[in-house]
Amino acid sequence: MAKRINYGLDNPHPLSQLKTELVWEGKYNEYGERRTVDVAGCSMPLQKIETIDEPRSRCQATGDMFNPAKAHPDDFRNMLIWGDNKLVMASLLKDFKGKIDLIYIDPPFDVGADFTMDVAIGDGSETTFKDQSTLEMVAYRDTWGRGVDSYLQIMSERLSLMKELLAGDGSIYVHCDWHVGHSLKTVLDEVFGAAHFRNEIVWKRTTARSDAHTFNHIHDMILFYSKGESIAWNRQYTPYKEDQVEKQYRREDGTGRLFQPITLIVPGVRNGPSGQAWRGIDVAARGDHWKYAVDELDRLDAKGKVYWPPNGEIPRLKQYLDDMPGMPLQSIWMDVGLSSNAAERIGYDTQKPEALLERIIKASSNEGDLVADLFGGSGTTGAVAERLGRRWIMCDLGRFAIHTSRKRMIEVQRKLNEEEKPYRAFDVYNLGRYERQWWQKAQLNGADGEHRKVVLGFYKAEMLPEPIGPLHGRKGRAFVHVDAIDGMLTRDDVRAVAKAAHEAGAKEVHCLAWEFEMDLRLVCHELEAAEGVTIRLIPIPREIMEKNRTNPPPFLEVAVLEAEPVYKTEGKKRVVDIKLKRFMPSLAEVPTEELKALKERAVKSGFDFIDFWAVDFNYHDGKPFEHHWQDYRTRKDRSLKTVSDAAYDKYPKPGVYTACVKVVDVFGCDTSITVKVDTR
Repeated sequence: MAKRINYGLDNPHPLSQLKTELVWEGKYNEYGERRTVDVAGCSMPLQKIETIDEPRSRCQATGDMFNPAKAHPDDFRNMLIWGDNKLVMASLLKDFKGKIDLIYIDPPFDVGADFTMDVAIGDGSETTFKDQSTLEMVAYRDTWGRGVDSYLQIMSERLSLMKELLAGDGSIYVHCDWHVGHSLKTVLDEVFGAAHFRNEIVWKRTTARSDAHTFNHIHDMILFYSKGESIAWNRQYTPYKEDQVEKQYRREDGTGRLFQPITLIVPGVRNGPSGQAWRGIDVAARGDHWKYAVDELDRLDAKGKVYWPPNGEIPRLKQYLDDMPGMPLQSIWMDVGLSSNAAERIGYDTQKPEALLERIIKASSNEGDLVADLFGGSGTTGAVAERLGRRWIMCDLGRFAIHTSRKRMIEVQRKLNEEEKPYRAFDVYNLGRYERQWWQKAQLNGADGEHRKVVLGFYKAEMLPEPIGPLHGRKGRAFVHVDAIDGMLTRDDVRAVAKAAHEAGAKEVHCLAWEFEMDLRLVCHELEAAEGVTIRLIPIPREIMEKNRTNPPPFLEVAVLEAEPVYKTEGKKRVVDIKLKRFMPSLAEVPTEELKALKERAVKSGFDFIDFWAVDFNYHDGKPFEHHWQDYRTRKDRSLKTVSDAAYDKYPKPGVYTACVKVVDVFGCDTSITVKVDTR
């Protein structure tokens, strides 16, 4: 029989010495050690894929004068990044550790949310459902697979990285609601320290709702923490209500100015000049002291700013209405919202009102400071930061979010330029092949060919026992090629695949790849005629990289895009524009039940599915896409040009150049092709 252990003062039980702590599955490893974020393993280079300075580029394209100082208050270029924010933040640490002044995040917090949304087609007279990409659904919904534990682990890791990025006097605002607010508060206490908790802001986000079985949820919470003891702080005010003015500022002192008398004494005895008697009034006898030294009280009185009550009470200070900016902002915000017909609405379901972000950014940052939103969504943080003269970094996992933010920020650039106000250019980044390499290393144990097995499994194709040259699998009667994890499917690759399929007697081959060389579909037409093999180009969905994914995401063919140059002569100059000839979207994010009908609609009028398109008239392979011209649909204006009106003539000399055309469909998926331009 085991000897009983007697616990007491001399031998306290281990549990009696534990501190209060929120514990979830995954917080500690098998050895009881706290799991930390593998920053070195997650850090990877960001790839710049677009550079956007819309007003400047448009002026250069059309030959108009442009003042560079107006567009660039400094050398900083804002950043819009597509990718997993954990990997993005690990990559940002190299250049931005301790340099971000303010972070606002609106992370997912509704476990049961429906993430489909309506998107307008063509002139907006009809809409269709857009499924959130499977990758986003994993991030926003499947993270709850182990209950709240997985969500807390995800947020704990990301909040720890955010703390590293924050400046010493930086602040963070975390937007949440009743689903997870209580748990997130505990995680924030642990990461930032309970002593650095500044406020719980209650935001009334909607008007009354009807639910028969509960008190209706009409508010969100915003948890405000600082990194250190000191913070950037600019007090915010709300306008006085009319009845408040009538009640408080009802005295007038002969100058025509309204005032209210406020106290001049403070509790507690002081021995200095503020504790002395003034005008025969000894407030120390009451256990108080004056708010100011007695000589300052004399100066205030000489200026007529002291109010002497007629009944002999202690004098008070005159607080004039026209000196006050308003009522100091309190922690309950009921006066900002986003109505269904608000001008700023852009049709993004989780969009937050600009007035909400304006309060936060004004309160906790100054002009020129760096503001970040690591769950960027519709881009409200960047839009407000740009308008208020702050620098910004935004990232999001969703392709549609990045497209929405890109379009929104271009609109902000245009508006500020028209108002002759300064703005900054911005660049679009992603992690690209580095993110895939990280997935291979972290999830596939670095096995070089393991990703092909995973891809074929999700594609429901049979893996060949031995590859036949570049052919790795079979699906029905078709062979399947799976491109390298860090590669791009090129013309030469497709030629080799088509030849191998022909020699193997196949009539069809499917080319699965992460990235495709531009204009590849045109090359396929030639090869199909020469080899007698039908070639299907199919992007590998990023969704398969999710650790716990078991159900296959949709594999759909690349979009079809065709365009041609249009030449005109203006005076002695030959100018160039681009005309869209044909577009067929991939429909990768359309619910299955609507796919057939939308395919038929897309065949008839593919241009109706274009939401945005842009042209780089002098594109260089391997360089970021530069926006020389773009057109896009807005919520109010659904028209779209199919021929650019840039009249571009900025080529250095006559010759053959390459223009790049980028089209983004209404689901946020982009397609690019190149077009040869002959200026001779």
